[in-house]
Amino acid sequence: MSAVTHPHPSPAVSPSRWRAPAVVLTLLAVAQFIDVLDVTIVNVALPHIQSDLHFTGNNLQWVISIYVLFYGGFLLLGGRLADLWGRRRTFTAGLVLFGVSSLAAGFTSNGLELVVVRAVQGLGGSLMAPAALALLTVTFPAGRQRDVALGIWGGLAGLGGTLGVVIGGVLVDALSWRWIFFVNVPLIALIVALTPVVIAESRAPKTGGRFDLAGPVLATSGLLALVLGIIRSDALGWGSSEVVGLLLAALGLLLAFVVVESRRRHPMLPLSLFRSRALSLGNVMLALNGGTILAVFYLNTTYLQLVRHESAFGAGMSFLPMGIGAIIGAVVAGQIVTRVGTRPVQLAGAVLTALGLAWSLRVGVTSSYPSTLLVSFLLFGVGITSLGVPTQVGAVAHVDHHNAGVSSGLLNASYQIGGAIGLATLTTLTTSRVVHLLGAGEAPTHALAGGYHLGVMLALGLAVANGVVALFSPSVTPTTEMIRSMGA
Repeated sequence: MSAVTHPHPSPAVSPSRWRAPAVVLTLLAVAQFIDVLDVTIVNVALPHIQSDLHFTGNNLQWVISIYVLFYGGFLLLGGRLADLWGRRRTFTAGLVLFGVSSLAAGFTSNGLELVVVRAVQGLGGSLMAPAALALLTVTFPAGRQRDVALGIWGGLAGLGGTLGVVIGGVLVDALSWRWIFFVNVPLIALIVALTPVVIAESRAPKTGGRFDLAGPVLATSGLLALVLGIIRSDALGWGSSEVVGLLLAALGLLLAFVVVESRRRHPMLPLSLFRSRALSLGNVMLALNGGTILAVFYLNTTYLQLVRHESAFGAGMSFLPMGIGAIIGAVVAGQIVTRVGTRPVQLAGAVLTALGLAWSLRVGVTSSYPSTLLVSFLLFGVGITSLGVPTQVGAVAHVDHHNAGVSSGLLNASYQIGGAIGLATLTTLTTSRVVHLLGAGEAPTHALAGGYHLGVMLALGLAVANGVVALFSPSVTPTTEMIRSMGA
């Protein structure tokens, strides 16, 4: 994503055709595909998980939220660790942790066990993702090749999100929900075995100083308190002492994080990064993107199974147009961003995302899929990656090479944390809406449809907000010379 130091071949494995850029991209993209897939594959299994493990009320969302929260909360640590400890080494460690926790998730016997294991799985992803993205940037030459690679990367990430619900549906209907976790294990084992053969080690120059652990602990604790406060507001109300206490604790912990990082000689997150307006606004936009995407998956998997009474497989297959749109959006955006700059592509992506969400407001209890959700998913898929790819490219255009891992981690963290907070807010408000409609005498399917419409309107608000932020974001036109000036 940003320019970083070039990798040095490991003395144990000499360079060969196995280390061709295309082979490296394939391996890293498959790992990213699994990582993204695991966020959405759980969605179609939620009704089955709820029944088997006896989740109640809003507690079910923690199966998704805890993974996203730990993933996002520790991405900054993962990015800095990759820069200092070694990107290949960090990537491998994340893979192993992810694979072992996936296996454990499939054997859990109650809700608490599953939530705990999902937290560990998110931690593994937080090591794997920024290391993989940093490895991609040192593999491809600066300029058009790197932009195309990032477009392919973004497209596969979008496809992973969509195929997650498709594969999840197949596994849940044919076997059981436990196989949505077991399926990761052989793929992870294969990638771990191939990594030392395909990928050379690289790291940022050593700067000395103690490793910063206080940063991720404070940041993740603060975000956990924030999400828990939002969730508890549904049952207790925003004015309750518990909710107010959690929100104040979140504010205090996050402020402490800023203070600690500002005083560190070698912080996990150098606050000087935020002097870049493109990076600062890029983080905001990706956070809004994360909230929008998780909202759409959660709302529609629930709607398709509980309102339209589709099977898990049928619900998953309904998302395929979104995956196709995501690939189109990412590849096209990666091609044209070097010609027209980042802002026009971002604005086009925001408009298409909003149009897709607005179209889904036509959905009712007995609506036709081709005339409603199919159109909505296709527009949304194209829009969401058309917005994401140029935002990533522009955000790191002026980041120093030695901050490659942490800047990648920061962008990913914003996306994941935005998703966790957005999902917590959305489920809290939509659940309240459904309960209110049931109390007013509405039939269950109509009450669920009412909650769905409220959730879509909230997601539409996020998409519109993203377009507004894009208007103030500097437009970067990536060229070979500009990216080489970063130190590549």
